[in-house]
Amino acid sequence: MLFFQVGKGEQRMGEINTAAPNAHPVVLYDGTCGLCNRVVQFILRRDRKGKFRFAAIQSETGQRMFLANGLDPTSLDSVVVIDRGKAYTKSAAALRIAGGLNGAWPLCRMFHLVPSGLRDGLYNYIASNRYKWFGQSEACMLPDPKVRERFLDY
Repeated sequence: MLFFQVGKGEQRMGEINTAAPNAHPVVLYDGTCGLCNRVVQFILRRDRKGKFRFAAIQSETGQRMFLANGLDPTSLDSVVVIDRGKAYTKSAAALRIAGGLNGAWPLCRMFHLVPSGLRDGLYNYIASNRYKWFGQSEACMLPDPKVRERFLDY
């Protein structure tokens, strides 16, 4: 279970080296987005091998990783996956995540056959309505201690 931080000045527990190109794939997400936080929880439940690591785009680590990959850290319109030194955005990021999950989710990779313009069009529609449909919080979630080591800023 994940919960939200209620105060400022959270103490950090160690940071994972985010510069290693062959380290775990990192999911960068909008930490104040209700849909994005639900997606992170969804991934945590279905990533039994602990493959993915996470950082909110608003965090120091998220900002550094955005800049290091030539992305605009003020742009919160896409989930980003950094894997083996390459940044994946929008539907490509979502398919990369699905491919790394347990169960039947890797079958979603077949959607790479759909032109990226169509996939990203649907992604953009959902992204532009996510706050209206799923809400927005004022603080990023604070992960449960059981999964905290998978978050790069805690």
